[in-house]
Amino acid sequence: MQGNELRIVFMGTPDFAVASLKALVDGRYNVVGVITAPDKPAGRGKKLNESAVKKYAVENGLNVLQPEKLKNPDFLNELKKLEADLQVVVAFRMLPEVVWNMPPLGTFNLHGSLLPQYRGAAPLNWAVINGEKKTGVTTFLLDHKIDTGKIIFKREIEIAENDTVGDIHDRLMEIGAKLVTETVDALATGNYEALAQTDIFTESEIKHAPKIYKDDCKVNWENSVEPIRNLIRGLSPYPTAWTKLVHIDSGQEIQVKLFFAKTVDVVETAVPGTIKTDGKKVLNVACGNGWLQITDLQLAGKKRMKTEDFLRGFQQINNYRFV
Repeated sequence: MQGNELRIVFMGTPDFAVASLKALVDGRYNVVGVITAPDKPAGRGKKLNESAVKKYAVENGLNVLQPEKLKNPDFLNELKKLEADLQVVVAFRMLPEVVWNMPPLGTFNLHGSLLPQYRGAAPLNWAVINGEKKTGVTTFLLDHKIDTGKIIFKREIEIAENDTVGDIHDRLMEIGAKLVTETVDALATGNYEALAQTDIFTESEIKHAPKIYKDDCKVNWENSVEPIRNLIRGLSPYPTAWTKLVHIDSGQEIQVKLFFAKTVDVVETAVPGTIKTDGKKVLNVACGNGWLQITDLQLAGKKRMKTEDFLRGFQQINNYRFV
């Protein structure tokens, strides 16, 4: 059997998943159903917001299911009626066994790391935050534990010195889409050899990628330059590293998001969080062992801007420090 002869159910939610679904549609694979998150209220008007995957699926006339609960009997009946040979998961939630074990060929997931490293919800972010020099995407068969199933294929890329997680996301989104179609073809023909993750690393050698919370995104200026720079680029553009501008005299606080910073040679030493600026283009901040130059930032309630635009409108910057 060929890949385009299989009945495929696709599961995904964000833009990262759309590229894989589009690759299947463009390749004329038989996508008989798309499972995505329910519409959610968003914005001030609480207008229902559709997932990126739903928008694409509807535009292309695909059958869409949006279950609140994956163990709901009505949903399971609908899923069974689709008679899928294979299920493909990209950036979706954890599946119960009754779902992932339903099709004859099983269910495979596209994960944004070189498994078994960086299992978890935020693999791209943590790879950059931890200063890794390479990452990639992996397809693997789902089993009882999260991100632990047998590996089918991997594709590796380098992480450049100034790459943000946004850059990595966009590159892997396209590479992953191609890997999804290759994996479907391999499963259809049986032309693959699944590799157990335990054959690659021991559990003690594995780095994890847990969900990122707001406190994880706060910059500690007492840290060294490189870990701070990696944190900023590993969270840019989302969920974004943040800090506070605090007025030296009044204690007034302004929350600031940081999107990019670069290392800069400054001989002077200063208390971490100290700001040095020419008031025009340069905004340097003292760290635990050196200085960083902030190039892209966003004040609370404002739009993202370049440092020179920020300094033009914030002329009292010398009266503040970062904390």
